[in-house]
Amino acid sequence: MKRRTFIQYSSGGALAAFMPAMPLYMYPEEHRFGVAEASYMMRWNGKLQSTAYPAFTGALDMINHCASLGFGGVQVGIRNWDAALATDIRNQAESLGMFLEGQIRLPKDTQDLVRFEKEVKGARLAGIDVIRTACLSGRRYETFETLNTFLDFRKSSVASLELAEPVMRRHRVKLAVENHKDWRIEEMIDILKTLDSEWIGVTLDTGNNISLLEDPMEVVTALAPYAYSVHLKDMGVTEYEDGFLMSEVNLGTGYLDIEQMIKIIKKHQPEIRFNLEMITRDPLKIPCLTEKYWATFDEIPARELAAYLHDIRSQKSIQPLPVVSGLDTDEQLAAEVENNRISLTYAKENLGFR
Repeated sequence: MKRRTFIQYSSGGALAAFMPAMPLYMYPEEHRFGVAEASYMMRWNGKLQSTAYPAFTGALDMINHCASLGFGGVQVGIRNWDAALATDIRNQAESLGMFLEGQIRLPKDTQDLVRFEKEVKGARLAGIDVIRTACLSGRRYETFETLNTFLDFRKSSVASLELAEPVMRRHRVKLAVENHKDWRIEEMIDILKTLDSEWIGVTLDTGNNISLLEDPMEVVTALAPYAYSVHLKDMGVTEYEDGFLMSEVNLGTGYLDIEQMIKIIKKHQPEIRFNLEMITRDPLKIPCLTEKYWATFDEIPARELAAYLHDIRSQKSIQPLPVVSGLDTDEQLAAEVENNRISLTYAKENLGFR
């Protein structure tokens, strides 16, 4: 990892049908740079009403907006796509030269499989061959009060993935489970080995596991062999009284060695697609000096925590981490667009994307 000067953001202002499996060396490297739905978290939820920055009402809105900025693809939620809409989404993405990846909620039980398979079918019809998912919508250290409740969550997560696997296999679509502030490296790899399916792999997020006290480069190195998709992000950190704060920051302005991460991932997965995940929000609190944080961890030695906090101190951002809660609605929404634009420009100028 290396430090770069932190630059504070400005508040202004398809894929074709699934191809038969080929050896990795026959795939051309994917140079288009996509963007994940979470990069427009404020634009999607509709809680911030704005004439200048209207909420996205569906995938087509996001596709058109991201194309206008110059993104080469999108990773978007599959919600109520009938055959006509899925076809329109596919045609629009293809006309713009953009790739598509999906995003889906895992089936809770056998009854929920009807919804899940319908969404997978819609994605397949739209030309999508990789769908991102997550086992936990929140954060491990905030969600669970005891180790037993976390272990119950692990059991139910594996059960959901076991329900999903035959659907993915049947429709020949890969399910990419994000390391979403839930699983540490060994836990995630253990789950993947338990499932043992070519149709279930990883959406490799380059920054999330900082919150679980894991070195980002070690996370990338360990999970790259299992990766089907990437959430590429840079991160800023600083200390606070209960632990440390962390923020997604514009590419090139944080402390992650993004170039080396890309090389490691492409070495294992030359054909993989990268999606920016630049979430515009206040810094997240990682309260690793509180008792509750440790409720679900039973094997992390104190010396590892000490070493990690030492690294956080050595990598802390020169400038304050960005805070958006004090901005008015249009300023927050403008910042969201600007952050994505700045990171896209950096990716094209410095990381080999187009």
